[in-house]
Amino acid sequence: MSAADLTEALRALAHPDRREFVRACAGAERSAGDLAELSSLSLASVSEHLKVLRKAGLLVLDRRGRHWMYRADSALLTAIAEAVASLGDDDVRGASTMTMTTPSTPL
Repeated sequence: MSAADLTEALRALAHPDRREFVRACAGAERSAGDLAELSSLSLASVSEHLKVLRKAGLLVLDRRGRHWMYRADSALLTAIAEAVASLGDDDVRGASTMTMTTPSTPL
């Protein structure tokens, strides 16, 4: 997973409603109408959130007969969790090549 992809996914997940939509779609396929019913948001607002989540790759849209259903991309969610968990690793942080300095004058 590239740093840019991780950043986009984390930005998409920064909004609590979008996190709830991903959680709901991880358990079962859901339509936009289903997600609107689960939340207190209008269908238009839900659609905007779903657009952000699809762009980040977190949700996948599948056609089921006459209906469009959203599902979470579990492989991407796993990759995000692993990337976040590795933030403490020296190689990921670049700690071996970066040093922290303190300013010479107090801020």
